[in-house]
Amino acid sequence: MAGAYLAELIGTFILVFAITATATSAGLARTIVGPAYGSLAVVLANGLTLAALVGGLAHVSSAHFNPAVTVAMAVIRKFSWRHVPGYVAVQMIGGILGALATWAIHGNAARATTHLGATNPAPGVGDGRALVVEILITFVLVLVVTAAVTDKRFPAPVAPVVIGFALAAAVFIGGPSDGAAVNPARGLGPMIAAGSFSGWWASLVGPVIGGALAAVLYDRFVRRGQPSAVEQVSKARAVGSGRVRSRRVL
Repeated sequence: MAGAYLAELIGTFILVFAITATATSAGLARTIVGPAYGSLAVVLANGLTLAALVGGLAHVSSAHFNPAVTVAMAVIRKFSWRHVPGYVAVQMIGGILGALATWAIHGNAARATTHLGATNPAPGVGDGRALVVEILITFVLVLVVTAAVTDKRFPAPVAPVVIGFALAAAVFIGGPSDGAAVNPARGLGPMIAAGSFSGWWASLVGPVIGGALAAVLYDRFVRRGQPSAVEQVSKARAVGSGRVRSRRVL
C-alpha cells in the first residue's frame, strides 16, 4: 500500500495546488495575458485537474484524493476500513502542502487577501446553508464516482472525463455560496495554511455526509435496479434464438 498512499498524497497535493493557485490568481487579479482569471477558470481547474489525476493515478490508488470519497467507498464495502485512516491522513497532508505551495508562489498577499483560496461562506450565507450546499454538491460528485468505479456496466475509459465533469458541475453549483469545497482536504488544507477557519465544519462534515448518501443510494438501489440497455438487447436476442439463458455482454 505504500505506493497507493504516496499516490494519494501526490494526487491530492496537485489537485489542491491547482485549485488554490488558480483561485488565488483570480482573487489577486494576476494574469498570464489578457484579462484576469474569472470564476470559469476556477471551475476548469477543478474539473480538468481531477480528470487528469484520475486518468494518471487510478491504477495505483483508485484515485480518491478526497476523504469524502474514501469514506463513501468504505461505507459500501468497496474499500477497506483498515486503510481509511491512512488514506485520509495523506489526503489532508496533501491538501495542506498544496495550499502552502500556493503561498510559496504567490507570496504573503495570497495568504492575507484570498486566504490561499480557502472556501469560506459568501456574505449572507450561514454555516448551516453552507453545510447543505456541501452535502448536495458532494452528492453529485460521489454518485458519479460510485458509478464509475463500482459498476461493471460503466464504460471505464470515460471515467476520468465524467468524474472531472462531475466536480466541475459541483463547483458551478456551490461556488457562489461557499466556494465549493466538495472535499475536506481541499476545504481544510488552505484554512489550516492560512489560519482562516470560517465555516470549517461545513467543509468537513458536509462532504462526508453527501458522499456517503450518494454511494449508498447507488450501491443499494441504482446499481441493483434494471439491467442496462445492452443487457436487455442481449437477453432479447438470446430469447429470440431459442436459448434458455440470456447472455451478458459486459
